[in-house]
Amino acid sequence: MPTLVPADDQSLVERAREGDEDAFAVLVRRYTPMLMRLARMYVPTDALAEDVVQETWVGVLRGIERFEGRSSFKTWLFRILVNRAKTRGVREHRSIPFASVGGGDGVEGSGEEGDGPTVDPSRFTREGAWTSAPADWHDDPELSLESDEVLRIAREAIAELPERQRIVITLRDLEGLSSDEVRNVLDLTETNQRVLLHRARAKVRRALEDWIAA
Repeated sequence: MPTLVPADDQSLVERAREGDEDAFAVLVRRYTPMLMRLARMYVPTDALAEDVVQETWVGVLRGIERFEGRSSFKTWLFRILVNRAKTRGVREHRSIPFASVGGGDGVEGSGEEGDGPTVDPSRFTREGAWTSAPADWHDDPELSLESDEVLRIAREAIAELPERQRIVITLRDLEGLSSDEVRNVLDLTETNQRVLLHRARAKVRRALEDWIAA
């Protein structure tokens, strides 16, 4: 059988619209791992996450003719997943929708997200990036961001974050979505997304610094 040459999302979507099953299969292989990781944040088991992902792809298949391309395919896909995952998560008493949190933006006055930063805000840029690496970060090559141990500590710290912070930092820093994409996927304001990301990064950084100092 001929092998489908890798293509960008737009080309694959256009081919899938024309009934190209191979193109649709490439999209499924490309995004299913990311969808699984995101779904798992809303539902309590891998089996439920698989169901949500399957429902998402069925929704894509049924709605791809109506996809107008006003956002990227990835953003559209993730929005479908999040909507289904939130519904399933609430049903399983696991997840609280972003919009249900008090304070308008889903941050201020929420209790879960209303805790202050755990690292001095001056150590972050306005966009939320670290202005410098943690103390002693560069003194040992094993402490580079490429280190498996550093990644393990970071992932463990992310897993302990409140749900909204965990989802935002995962989409931004692990899945590589842009700020605009995250806001569109989660229906957040710019301020809300920035605050959630800042708090999440601050806590992860503190965990890394505590580990380095140990």
